[in-house]
Amino acid sequence: MLIISIIVTAVVSILLGGVIGFVIRRILARKNLTTIEKQAEDIRNQAKLDSESIKKNALLEAQSKILKERENFDSEKKEFERENKERRNELKNLERRNQQKEDQLDKKASEMERREQSVTDKERHLNEKIASLNAMQEKCIAELERISGMTSEQAKAALIRDLEDKARQEAAIYIRKIEEETEIVAKHKAREILVSTIQRISSEVTSDITTTSVSLPNDEMKGRIIGREGRNIRTLETLIGVDIIIDDTPEAIVISSFDPIRREVAKIVLNRLVTDGRIHPARIEEVTKKVLDEVNETIFDKGEEATLEVGMPGFSTEGIMALGRLYFRTSYGQNVLQHSIDVATIAGALARELGCDENIAKRGGLLHDIGKGATTDGENNHAEAGYEMAKKMGENEKVLNCILAHHNDVEPTCLEAILVQAADAISASRPGARRESLENYIKRLENLEHIAENFSGVEKAFAIQAGRELRVMLNSTLSSDDAAIGIARDIAKQIESELKYPGKIKVTVIRESRFIEYAK
Repeated sequence: MLIISIIVTAVVSILLGGVIGFVIRRILARKNLTTIEKQAEDIRNQAKLDSESIKKNALLEAQSKILKERENFDSEKKEFERENKERRNELKNLERRNQQKEDQLDKKASEMERREQSVTDKERHLNEKIASLNAMQEKCIAELERISGMTSEQAKAALIRDLEDKARQEAAIYIRKIEEETEIVAKHKAREILVSTIQRISSEVTSDITTTSVSLPNDEMKGRIIGREGRNIRTLETLIGVDIIIDDTPEAIVISSFDPIRREVAKIVLNRLVTDGRIHPARIEEVTKKVLDEVNETIFDKGEEATLEVGMPGFSTEGIMALGRLYFRTSYGQNVLQHSIDVATIAGALARELGCDENIAKRGGLLHDIGKGATTDGENNHAEAGYEMAKKMGENEKVLNCILAHHNDVEPTCLEAILVQAADAISASRPGARRESLENYIKRLENLEHIAENFSGVEKAFAIQAGRELRVMLNSTLSSDDAAIGIARDIAKQIESELKYPGKIKVTVIRESRFIEYAK
């Protein structure tokens, strides 16, 4: 019972507590609702006040803008009225000035009419006086013609003839006097200039021949140079294009060629092979290639030295190489490069004495024989070949005329070209400078090679044995053995028809095939 009463008591207490809690929550909820409603009312009141305030501010601001716009409109209206007033005033002033100008023009027009009338009257009076004077002049002329017995045209012609005769006589006397004085002074001055110029130039005249001797350590070396079945000597002659003469001369062999560069290459190659001791075709090819490169370097160095010696740097590589090749050439017994330097120096000195362009004269003198340094002249002489080379090098027209006119192939068009002619004659007139047989001989050998090189399939052609043999190398890929026979026959026929020569010329055509592989 006690437990039951405790349980009942607890249940009653729980129910009572729940009822009390519910009542308390209802009271609190009503109180909170009242507070919230009051706050909402306050917010609505405040919002009404704020909206009224915003509305009033907006109205005030709008009224202020309207007033400001009205003020701006009034000021712009006043400015527009002021500008219109000023423009009306300007228009009135312009109208007044135009009216004044029109009045002045009317006055001037009336004045011009008055003057024109005055001029017309004066012109009429002048015409009357001129007519009167003409009548009087005609009477005077008629009276003079009656007295002299000549017409006016006849009198004029006679007077002019007398004046012309007197003028011709006086002019002839004066011209003859000037010519005599000029001739005396010119001869004296020319002698002074030439003597002064020649005294500044002093260079030796060098002469060359078409053979070169190479010393050997012993006669056994001749057999090694010839090689088995002549392979070594044939390789040398084929690669370089010279004729190697081995005779009974002790401890010496002779290199023969019209081309001094080939002789120089052959001489260096033989000296190196003899010193080295290894003489066979492969070694000969190797040494020949190296020597050709070295000779080309020498050619470039000699050409550059020549340009610096005359004070004319700035040539192209092609021009320097062409000048350098002249170092190995001779013309009429003179070294062509030294001759060109002499001509440039003499022409420059003459130009300096006479007040001409010294640079043009020196450049024309240095390049006047550059055609002799061409690898081939073709059908042109050395002046025409030099003209073409210099034109490709970009030389100006005066220098080109100096080159082309130095042997009178064309007429000189400038004083510098005439000076180059004179300098060339001065340099060529030195002792030992005229050996035309050598020049003609070299020209004939060059023509032989040129004829062969013009045929299709020909790689190289060498005139050897003093021009008694022409050795022609064919490209094996461009020709056959049958074609080689025809080429040899055609070359021989063309030589017979175009050249004059003593004896016979042997034409040897060589066609060789080489096949090379490397073992790696």
